[in-house]
Amino acid sequence: MTFDIEINGRARTVSVERAEAGRYRVMVDGHAHLVDAARIGNLGLSLLLDGGASREIQVSPGSGPGEVLVRLDGRSVTALVDGRRTGRASADGATHPGGEQPVVAPMPGRVVRLLVARGDDVAARQGVVVVEAMKMENELRSPKAGRVKEVAVTAGASVEAGRVLIVIE
Repeated sequence: MTFDIEINGRARTVSVERAEAGRYRVMVDGHAHLVDAARIGNLGLSLLLDGGASREIQVSPGSGPGEVLVRLDGRSVTALVDGRRTGRASADGATHPGGEQPVVAPMPGRVVRLLVARGDDVAARQGVVVVEAMKMENELRSPKAGRVKEVAVTAGASVEAGRVLIVIE
């Protein structure tokens, strides 16, 4: 299976193919790697890379279609998977998904701050809410330009993964 992945504006092509149980052949921009992978809980993966390095990562849903939040070595990055195929990014770098778009909690946590209120106009990728999870604050962003239709949480509220926090129309 092949994916187009964008992280911090850098696009990569990643191909993953099962070599045997728990072992995968991963091509990143044409460079091959053998990776042993095991699932840890619902969101975690333990990876043993062909160079002997061991990594634990967590991958959770992001705030928009094709977006995932990846945690590695205490850092979080947002990745857009199959960005070219989902049509989320245009030539001007703006996003234009249609209809209502929810901003959801990528994992269980606590709402630290609301950055917008109902009725506010927002730009694509503008921060709308800050959620603390695993002792890290994560600013969740609007998946499109629009208006805040609903704010479904308050500061200080505990939220579960997948809960709708804000709806943008």
